Amino acid sequence: MLVAFMWGTSYTFIKMAIAGNMPPSVINVLRGLISAILVYIFFHKVVNDMTLEELELGSIAGLLNFVVVQLQSTGLQFTTSSNSSFITATYVIFLPFFTWIFFGKTPPKKIYVSIVICMIGILFLTKIITNGLEIHIGDTLTILTAIVFAGQLAYYSFTMQKVRPQNIAFLLGAVQAVLALIYSTTIDLHRLPQINWQQSIIPVIILGVVATFAAQVLQVSSQKYTDTVTAGLILMTESLFASIISVIFGFEPMTKQLIIGGTLIIISTLIAEFDIRGLITRYIVTKKRVHFRK
Repeated sequence: MLVAFMWGTSYTFIKMAIAGNMPPSVINVLRGLISAILVYIFFHKVVNDMTLEELELGSIAGLLNFVVVQLQSTGLQFTTSSNSSFITATYVIFLPFFTWIFFGKTPPKKIYVSIVICMIGILFLTKIITNGLEIHIGDTLTILTAIVFAGQLAYYSFTMQKVRPQNIAFLLGAVQAVLALIYSTTIDLHRLPQINWQQSIIPVIILGVVATFAAQVLQVSSQKYTDTVTAGLILMTESLFASIISVIFGFEPMTKQLIIGGTLIIISTLIAEFDIRGLITRYIVTKKRVHFRK
């Protein structure tokens, strides 16, 4: 739950840094650098023992991660924290299609139901259902974020057995910092003098320490003590936390479209991610039978 809360706060802190005229690329430079430094401080023995194969596989993972964070943080310039978090959660709907491409496993029928519900939720969330069809660049970039993130997770299935998690964490931060530095000193170079460092630096430090480094370490550690289904259900509350925190900090109002759209997207991701019948059997039917026997 703490990991989900940390991830949920990241959207608001990115918005705070952007409000100080800090380009997303600079945010990602500092965020990745802070995380990589902290990983090295705590796990330097493992990082120093990195193999060439780990470097190659981890660098590709870092490249995918950079694309995800750059798309997401750029999209946040043009959309709300709630929209970004709820739409990003739709990666669980795209993931089965990447599994189909890489492993040849056909997506289950429930995925198509999830897509329909999810699209209706996005129509509410982006206000298309009330204001008519408009192209929202922020929401479009966030949808691309969800698609690339699904591809990143599919790639992880190839690499996680070959790369130690400490080295993955280090390379995610290091590659993100290097590529974002290149981006910021080329494409965003003209925006650098406009940065209000006094306003932006604290949110970025919090992003690097809490939402990047600490959240990754806690996730790896805590999942040793819980099952995948429970962990997945808890981590999906990230979008709920993101919305609540954004409303509390005054970045957006609590609207009917937000409630309806967010609820539909959560329902669609739950359908896509979990075996509902299995959950009912596991947590309700079985417990009732045990209680009856007692």
